[in-house]
Amino acid sequence: MKWCHIAVAGHALLGVADASGSIELLRLVRSEQNSHTLQPFSHFALEKQCLALSLDWSTGKAGRASDQPLKIIGSDSSGQLHLLQAHQAGPGMQAVGTWQAHHLEAWVAAFDYWQTEVVYSGGDDGLLKGWDTRTPGTSVFTSRRHSTGVCSIQSSPHRENILATGSYDEHVLLWDTRSMKEPLADMPVQGGVWRLKWHPFHSHLLLAACMHGGFTIFSCQKAIARWCMESTGPGSTSAACRRPIRHSAWGPLLAATQEPKQQTQSLPSKLRPSRQHPVLSV
Repeated sequence: MKWCHIAVAGHALLGVADASGSIELLRLVRSEQNSHTLQPFSHFALEKQCLALSLDWSTGKAGRASDQPLKIIGSDSSGQLHLLQAHQAGPGMQAVGTWQAHHLEAWVAAFDYWQTEVVYSGGDDGLLKGWDTRTPGTSVFTSRRHSTGVCSIQSSPHRENILATGSYDEHVLLWDTRSMKEPLADMPVQGGVWRLKWHPFHSHLLLAACMHGGFTIFSCQKAIARWCMESTGPGSTSAACRRPIRHSAWGPLLAATQEPKQQTQSLPSKLRPSRQHPVLSV
């Protein structure tokens, strides 16, 4: 599920990729009792006999141009990607393109928020791929850097060329999309990384939802600062500039503390952070 970052036909929209193989759009409506409800707004069936596994909106970057069409990229269990265009004046979606991206389940598809003609996909085949939607049949790049299924991808809405990916291999990788041979940073976590999300205001904070480790917050400030220096300074195209930051060097990037007790004492015991896997914050 993902919220659209702009209003459509005067309403906030929630996109849902569901087990029936469809992309559903629900609109948030105020009721007479001054509460809000979600009502069906639009529906698009991807393919027969498949599960819709992910979706992303093309609106992640702040300051999106108003003349850009509102697009949705979806993925399914047959390994296909589906590019849709949503009607901004009212309900309705139309297919722009569909192509085979992976041989196994395409767990995730995501836009590059700075170049919305570019999308990324991750599959159960362990591949991370980039696509130009103007020529959708051929991948721009294919990375085998993750060792198992790639299940989470998010382009930074704050900094162009920064991409975060997560996998069942229990690693979060940070990339410069101009050079996808090696990641900028590599951080092992506890469990497969189901979802990644950049903070809406603090550009260096990245939230990861992990299978066994719960939620983890990474501070990528030093990694991004180093990347900025190398991408603009002398010798920025050398191999040394693309050397990934390994686990031993990531430690300083994580100012890790347990959440204050007063934030967790009021929660039911089942919802309290595990002492073995404390919530990390900065």
